[in-house]
Amino acid sequence: MTAVNSSWEDVRKQARTLENDIDMKLVAFSKLGVSSGTSGLSSEAVPLINSDDMFDTLSMELQQLLSKLSAINDRMADLAPTGTATLHTIKRHREILMDYQQEFQKTSARVSARREREELLRGGSPPPAAPGLSRRDQYAKEANHLHSSHILVDEQINIAMEAREHLTSQRQVFKRMQTRFNDITNRFPMLNSLMYRINARKRRDSLIVGVVVAICTFLLLLYAFH
Repeated sequence: MTAVNSSWEDVRKQARTLENDIDMKLVAFSKLGVSSGTSGLSSEAVPLINSDDMFDTLSMELQQLLSKLSAINDRMADLAPTGTATLHTIKRHREILMDYQQEFQKTSARVSARREREELLRGGSPPPAAPGLSRRDQYAKEANHLHSSHILVDEQINIAMEAREHLTSQRQVFKRMQTRFNDITNRFPMLNSLMYRINARKRRDSLIVGVVVAICTFLLLLYAFH
């Protein structure tokens, strides 16, 4: 194995290790987002500081891991030896990274929307005037919260549309694969018929040769004894 191939395998192992780590953290990340949102809706007296702090910490870790995985994928592409299988491997790693990024963005957007909604609910009635802020400033702050919520909703809609397009493209690929399999399946009866005819002809030829050999042998024996 050359030095280039060795480096390629090392980088690929690093990518797999990171992918496994990110996958496990994304599961915990999603559970934290759901649990914190559920606890926030169940009772306003339940503190969410611990779960939110854990969520933010895990969010930072995932951002760092995703950035590291992206850099490793780029390095893998630079070190990749030539070949169709190698290109397929690189493409697969990039698709995995894209799926992880989309999952991270969806969970982050969902939790951010929940936090904005809780802020708006807490600020539904005019809050007491804070030191240095007038009532007009308070309403302007609420308007900014509403604007941020609209932006988050738009981002979630865009993520959903991208996911739908991705699923549509996958369905088209599966349809093409199914069509190919059906074509191959439809060709098999013709191949079976052809093989049956070839085998039948071989058996007939063998039978003819055997009969000819038997007749010749019988004639030779008959001639030898007479």
